[in-house]
Amino acid sequence: MLAYVTLGTNDTDKALAFYDAFMPALGAKRLFDNDRLYFYGTGQGAPMLAIGGPYDGEPATCGNGVMPALACPDRETVDKAHQAALDAGAQDDGAPGERVPGMFYGGYFRDPDGHKICVCKLG
Repeated sequence: MLAYVTLGTNDTDKALAFYDAFMPALGAKRLFDNDRLYFYGTGQGAPMLAIGGPYDGEPATCGNGVMPALACPDRETVDKAHQAALDAGAQDDGAPGERVPGMFYGGYFRDPDGHKICVCKLG
C-alpha cells in the first residue's frame, strides 16, 4: 500500500551517514536520489524511506504521533537493526522486546533529527 515515507532533515550529510550505516541491517541500501530526496529500500518495487529537506524550505520538524515502523523478517533482525541504529548514532527509545504477546516484537529509536522509528516483527 505504501510507496514511500519521507522524513525531513536539517543536516543532510549527518542523516545520510546515519541511514547509510543503519539500513544494511534491514537488507536495504540507498537506491537513488533526485538531488533533494534520498531513497532507501530493497528495490524500487518495494516500500522505501526517503530522507531530505522540506520542499517549503522551512526547518524540518518531527511530527508528534508520526512513527514509521520498518518491518523485519524475524526477531533477530529486529535486535540487529536496533543495535545498528544505536551504533550509527541513534538515541534508544525502547529496547527490542515483545510488546503484544505472540503478535508484535519491536524496538524503538530516534534518528539524528529526532524522528522516532520502530523496527519490528509482526506475527
